[in-house]
Amino acid sequence: MRILERTAVKAGQRVSVQVPATSANLGPGFDSLGLAVGLYDTVSVETTEDGIFRAQVTGEGASALPTDESHLIIRTLRETLESAGFSAAGLRLRAENVIPHGRGLGSSAAAIVSAVLAANALLPAEARLDAAQILQRCSELEGHPDNVAPALAGRLAISWEEDGTFFSTAVDIDPEVVPVVAIPAYELSTETARNLLPDMVSHSAAAANSGRAALLVQALTRDPSLLLPGTVDALHQAHRAPAMRPSADLIQALRAAGFAAVVSGAGPTVMTLAAGAEQADAVEALIADHLKSSDSPDGWRVLRLAVDTEGARVRVHPRN
Repeated sequence: MRILERTAVKAGQRVSVQVPATSANLGPGFDSLGLAVGLYDTVSVETTEDGIFRAQVTGEGASALPTDESHLIIRTLRETLESAGFSAAGLRLRAENVIPHGRGLGSSAAAIVSAVLAANALLPAEARLDAAQILQRCSELEGHPDNVAPALAGRLAISWEEDGTFFSTAVDIDPEVVPVVAIPAYELSTETARNLLPDMVSHSAAAANSGRAALLVQALTRDPSLLLPGTVDALHQAHRAPAMRPSADLIQALRAAGFAAVVSGAGPTVMTLAAGAEQADAVEALIADHLKSSDSPDGWRVLRLAVDTEGARVRVHPRN
């Protein structure tokens, strides 16, 4: 068997990447809409010559994530280098995790995006991927573009796939839109949430969702007064509700009060798209009252976040 020889990237390179959290679906935009929000993971990578691949992890997942070459970012970074015909003799990774894991805020997409962008920055200029190729690779690794696209470009990403190729366009959000997230202490894997979905949906459900998704884009970009009807979903949230009953109950309470609450990604985080700061105040007050009066488990965090407008940021540090 022939072993493919690869060119080693230069040792002593240092790159850091900051990637925002993302919320996919936003109700009716199943696997197609994603919003970047102001909660960030930061990854720093240094190439070495010692043959060792090691990670230092702080923050979310620090006690559970591997610190050797099996770490997702190290694996993805090495695979991305190898796909371009290069390798690294060794790597030191420092991951400062702020995005919660298993909560529907794009933590795995952030890891993939940070790894691909870091690898790309370590490559010589003539071997680097362009923006379309980066989106393609990240989407293939994640399985879909709805989180990686806004993580890369910021804002609201509208994504689609055609004959195996992924595409996305980013649009600006109305400045009155204020995302408020309620993050529970319990986790829910994307795989578990996807396994709850039916194999087929009715024509009426598909038609209803297409109309609401179109309305949601208008609501997010031009007319936040339409956020409540624009976030009605007929495809996935009801099927996933039994796996995240406290989150589903909170969404029901918020929507009954007139607030545009949805499952963030596959859940169980609840995202409410408030129309202005005053409505965000009311959303936070209702969440607090609901959590006190219901039998929801303890440990919820409620955060008012900005919409991220830049996406992932890459910094190449001077060599010592």
